[in-house]
Amino acid sequence: MAPVSITAIVLAALASFILGFLFHGPLLGKWWIKLADIHPTGNEKFSNMIPQMFWNLVANLVTAYALAVVYAFASTSAYTSGASVHTGILTGILVWLGFLVTSSSIEVIWMGRKKSLWFFEAACSLVVMIVMGAIIASF
Repeated sequence: MAPVSITAIVLAALASFILGFLFHGPLLGKWWIKLADIHPTGNEKFSNMIPQMFWNLVANLVTAYALAVVYAFASTSAYTSGASVHTGILTGILVWLGFLVTSSSIEVIWMGRKKSLWFFEAACSLVVMIVMGAIIASF
């Protein structure tokens, strides 16, 4: 098993959670709601979102762990500049491009998801993966 920092994983997962909140809430929430064709009723309660938030955090922890393992291998590769924030960012970008973008594109190709919403989510996940990679590399 590759050595990874639990602190880095937790911080990266929390950063992902916070960025997700900001992108889908105060910063770009109105745009996201329009793209996702969501029609708020005004009766939404924070307490009803707690289970989804919990599972979102679990997913962020799994993603951060996987990224940390990939970074551990990448940082010792002859193809990178070694253990550095630059390598962490590059690792985040490559994981984003090679796995997140390609796997989520199936939703557009086969499931009819709106391209604009997919681009929005892809851009948000790019920022998240860059930040997570930088945090993981910092430890």
